[in-house]
Amino acid sequence: MKNVFGKLVLVAIALAVVSFFAAPAVAFFGIRSAAQSDDVAGLQRLVDFDAVRASLRPQLSGRPEALTPPPSFMNDPIGAVRRQFEEAAAPQGPNPDAYLTPDAIDGLTRAEGRYAAVRTARPGTDDASAPWPRPIYWGINRARMAVTDEGGSDTVFTFERKGPFEWKLVHIGLPDGSTPQPVAAAGAPVTPAPETTR
Repeated sequence: MKNVFGKLVLVAIALAVVSFFAAPAVAFFGIRSAAQSDDVAGLQRLVDFDAVRASLRPQLSGRPEALTPPPSFMNDPIGAVRRQFEEAAAPQGPNPDAYLTPDAIDGLTRAEGRYAAVRTARPGTDDASAPWPRPIYWGINRARMAVTDEGGSDTVFTFERKGPFEWKLVHIGLPDGSTPQPVAAAGAPVTPAPETTR
């Protein structure tokens, strides 16, 4: 009896370890499935929209300095104040919400990169043609997965642990290049991205 109980405990521990490390991949496929099904509630459970919106904004502005952290007010007060004025005066790039609709998120998980926001029609729902994500970083509280397009450019998804087996998407790294201008299809309804996950 003790032998059987010991084996059950080992199996339970092994399953917990596998689930612990597989959870970000499960979250990625959950996001792809929810986006494909226009399941906004499902996306809100899996995506921290405020964090992802903040991660996209500097990438879409076309200003490399926006991607660097601002100077510390304690170490460089003049630089910190100057950075605040520069950000206020700089022209804003495309709206990051264009990348946070279910259609666009589906496109991002399919390696459409910066063109995910301008897709005029959803491709087929055959997941066999969708690229598989590959892990590029795995830590206790953060994991990054990338999907690669036919040209070799990566779209990187960063997940952050919110509980023992709960992960949320907090950052999307777009491939390098210019951001195409969105063109709305005639009569196509636009599903707005949620304003907040709270």
